[in-house]
Amino acid sequence: MKKFRKIGVAAVGVLTLTALVSGCGTANTTNSTPSSSAPVPTGNAGTTGKLEIFSWWTGVASSKALKALIHVFNEKYPHVQVINEAVAGGAGSNAHAVLASRMTNNNPPGTFQVHAGNGSLYSWVQAGDLDSLNNLYQSQGWLNKYPKSLLNLITFNGNIYAVPVDMQRANVLWYNPSIFKKYNLTPPTTFSQFFQDAKVLKAHGITPLALANHGNWETTLLFSDVLLGTVGYTDYNKLLHGQMSWNSPGVVQAANTFTKMMQYTNSDASALHWQQADQLVANGQAAMNVMGDWAQGYFKTTLNLTPGKDFGWAPTPGTQGVFSVVSDVFALPSKLSASQKAVALNFLKVLGSAEGQKVFNPLKGTFSPRLDANPSDYDAYSQAAMKSYQKDQLTLCIGQGAVNPGFTTAFENAMAIFVTNHNTKQFIQSIENAAQTNPLS
Repeated sequence: MKKFRKIGVAAVGVLTLTALVSGCGTANTTNSTPSSSAPVPTGNAGTTGKLEIFSWWTGVASSKALKALIHVFNEKYPHVQVINEAVAGGAGSNAHAVLASRMTNNNPPGTFQVHAGNGSLYSWVQAGDLDSLNNLYQSQGWLNKYPKSLLNLITFNGNIYAVPVDMQRANVLWYNPSIFKKYNLTPPTTFSQFFQDAKVLKAHGITPLALANHGNWETTLLFSDVLLGTVGYTDYNKLLHGQMSWNSPGVVQAANTFTKMMQYTNSDASALHWQQADQLVANGQAAMNVMGDWAQGYFKTTLNLTPGKDFGWAPTPGTQGVFSVVSDVFALPSKLSASQKAVALNFLKVLGSAEGQKVFNPLKGTFSPRLDANPSDYDAYSQAAMKSYQKDQLTLCIGQGAVNPGFTTAFENAMAIFVTNHNTKQFIQSIENAAQTNPLS
């Protein structure tokens, strides 16, 4: 596993696709049949017709952000009818099922949301269902606008298959500043400190860690962060790339730490969606919550809270200096007609543009992954996240469609049992079996 390097704006030159894949990161080089690169529309191509945009963005913040992005697109292409095909529920799991059905029945949307990494995106590449976007990147000058470490997460066999629209961090601890100030606490940087804080909070009748687990993915994300904070960046990446056994002592230690953390959570976690866990923190009923920084959009857009005043943030314990990436990217289905592809490619131009991302990300509570993004366009939280993104080591999280989908499903199923019976041995064996059945390398 090669480490991701920081690539500053001044240090980035124009990259060839060969250099992109041979650089740092985790570009996949397994054998699959590369598709041809979709031709970039010229003249009036793609300026009329219909465009179906498929996503799972139905929350208040994300739907407002998508609407704003579509508005930018419509200003440039007023004669294209945009159809928002967002599917609610399951943190994207419902959308994945609908998308799979559509793709199987040769009825793909114009473009669809997926996460960067060797998971869901790569499975569509392997199936031969996506066109590469090499020509688009070259025509738009994007090869030096995104870090190689990010581009390598959407590049397979030398071909780029998606356009990133946002950057999100999965290893974020959100907390209520008023509660922490009242009890003279500081955001925990270690698990020992977390448990010390948790004892103080519990003694005063405050739930230390708000937890939601309506869809199983929430506890998978929490465990991913606990594992990263326990074994460290190097071994964590070995695990995610099939280079280390899931029976290792570090995984066992993480599982035991996770079980101990469950003693300081709310009892109704299985009935709550992630926003409801954030609401507990905002209301002062709970002190902390571990969630990706899409929570920032909920705090700001839905609850009208002020970053740094009404809610605070820190890396999850033990993960300082590491940025766990969740990036929404959009792909181009290969089975579209030529006219449909032209329309979709024009949308992808807007999606990946500085203008489009400037409009989209502040509303969603995320930030632009472009290296030329202006920090002044963002609030205090996003500015801090941008600094981390550009200097810290980047890695993926276990869930969020970033790694082998079969492994992720099996992991979440094992997690659903583990949060109930706390049987570490059974859990470890289940995920070891999942890794053997669904290779991560």
